[in-house]
Amino acid sequence: MRMRTVIVCASVSHGNTRRVAEAMAAVLDAKLVTPEQADPAELAGADLVGFGSGVLYGRMYPSLTGFVRSLDPVGSGRAFVFATSGLPEMPPAPFTRPAVRLLEAKGYAVDGTFTCRALDTWLPFRLVGGLNRQHPNTDDLAAARAFAERLRTS
Repeated sequence: MRMRTVIVCASVSHGNTRRVAEAMAAVLDAKLVTPEQADPAELAGADLVGFGSGVLYGRMYPSLTGFVRSLDPVGSGRAFVFATSGLPEMPPAPFTRPAVRLLEAKGYAVDGTFTCRALDTWLPFRLVGGLNRQHPNTDDLAAARAFAERLRTS
């Protein structure tokens, strides 16, 4: 039986997060939607739900975290969280931690998180053409597909 999977993705600046979401969606045969398009009832009926966004000021986009906050609690459900960012994640405060905690409070079992670097043109980086101009690259997308494969087979 086919696993029903939905990925909710907020990709704002350069489409980097969407590229990562598309790589995961291909492996998971997932429906890909924005927070504005997402149907909470569809998410509640899914076998696996992914939540991802870019990072702004060290946090996932408010459109995604606000959407997660608005969800009704689920009795059970599997989820994962992913993010793209220009700067590296700081181990004591991962970008994905707040979203993971919100989802767990809603009743989701979070099966994992994925992050990778991506083009960042926030000032002052814009003045030098941005950081990580080549990301996400083929290795980043391969890592995203491998992460999705682990989710699919677990």
